[in-house]
Amino acid sequence: MNGTSVARAKRRPARERPAFGARLTAPLLLGSLLNPLNTTMISTGLVAIGHDFGVGASDTAWLVSVLYLASAVAQPVLGKLADSLGPRRVFLAGLVLVVASGLVGALAPGFGWLLASRALLGIGTSAAYPAAMAALRDESTRLGTPTPRTVLGRLSFAALGSAAIGPTLGGLLVATAGWRAVFAVNVPVAVIAYATALRWIPKDMPCEKTAAGRKGTLDPLGIVLFTGALSCLVVFLLDLRHPMWPLLAPVVVLSALLTRWQLRHPHPFIDLRMLGTHPALARTYLRHGLSYLVVYCVMYGFTQWLEEERGYSSLHTGLVMLPMSLAALACSLIGARTKGIRAPLTVAAVLLAAGSGLLLLTTDATPLAVLLLAGACFGIPQGLMGTGNQAAVQQFAPAEAIGSAAGLQRTAQYIGAITASSLIGLAYGQRADDGGLHLMAAVGAVLALALTVLTVTDRALRRGPAE
Repeated sequence: MNGTSVARAKRRPARERPAFGARLTAPLLLGSLLNPLNTTMISTGLVAIGHDFGVGASDTAWLVSVLYLASAVAQPVLGKLADSLGPRRVFLAGLVLVVASGLVGALAPGFGWLLASRALLGIGTSAAYPAAMAALRDESTRLGTPTPRTVLGRLSFAALGSAAIGPTLGGLLVATAGWRAVFAVNVPVAVIAYATALRWIPKDMPCEKTAAGRKGTLDPLGIVLFTGALSCLVVFLLDLRHPMWPLLAPVVVLSALLTRWQLRHPHPFIDLRMLGTHPALARTYLRHGLSYLVVYCVMYGFTQWLEEERGYSSLHTGLVMLPMSLAALACSLIGARTKGIRAPLTVAAVLLAAGSGLLLLTTDATPLAVLLLAGACFGIPQGLMGTGNQAAVQQFAPAEAIGSAAGLQRTAQYIGAITASSLIGLAYGQRADDGGLHLMAAVGAVLALALTVLTVTDRALRRGPAE
């Protein structure tokens, strides 16, 4: 054995775990699927919940929006905590909140309890994705090698796959066990994720040994200002039928204060200088938010139209959405194996425009085959843009801030989703009909065309993600 080999042997722990092995990634994948799964799984249960509690579509839309509001605020906050305090601690704490939220929702005696459950669920599930990205960063630091794209592809597949099968799974649960099962199913999944994470995810590195630890404080004032500005904006977006214009004033004031503070703080919560020096990352957030605005209009608006205007049951609606789910699953795998970024994102944008065009022509007499085709037109982009934008964040964000950068990516996604749910309420009111569907499709077509232009003209996307 030569001197180099001896030195390496001395540095190697007695029982070295496999690099990026299944034991590390399994709990990360299981935890990361909970948030996207819950964003879509409830879509086929909204009508049943509305009937049980005597509320309309504009009210049940709050069950969607409140999770997005909680997630949009919590994702970057928990990402910052994962960077600073350690991903394992944040990951486990989030799973505890998921268990509590599942129990509250399953036993909820009134509609207000469901809203509280969804808010708690949004916070709890928001910990997993940024914590997973931070945990993979720590593993990369330990090994001195970048995280393999196959591992990132699995993480993306878990998120996209769970979101894609959400409507079908939700329809099955509602049809067989009632809508409360949509909440209760989170409990066993979170318990399993907690047990495996406690056993298999390595203990957090001491803060002074990590890049995040060297960066310093958590910037609590920045977090408070960000939360206040985003909360006011989201509440304004939640009800465009009756816009609360006075809320825009605190949005402007708090945003100005946040900007001033972040530019002065040595270790800001949101590194605006980083976004200024990494404009491709800022464009990634914009592209991601626009994409999901269009997708979630279909995810929720189309499913409600199928049940109320077309007369399908929750189970049948889930089955109609199955091609969309399968297309998203397949294309998330394809996207994970694609080295380039711009080509799959361009295809996704074009298909979003085509799918929106199909829905513009859809009525209650449209053949089932056309409805299935329309769903597939939205499923393929869901798979491609998820993996493509994740690869873009990995490429354009600084390694030491990957947790908070990943959280901001999800925040952009949820702002798009919140705007989509508000558009649904504006278009449908108390009942989903053809006119409302066509309004959403028209907005989707315009946004998809804008997204196509934004993607094609982005020169930074010509380079593939770093290997």
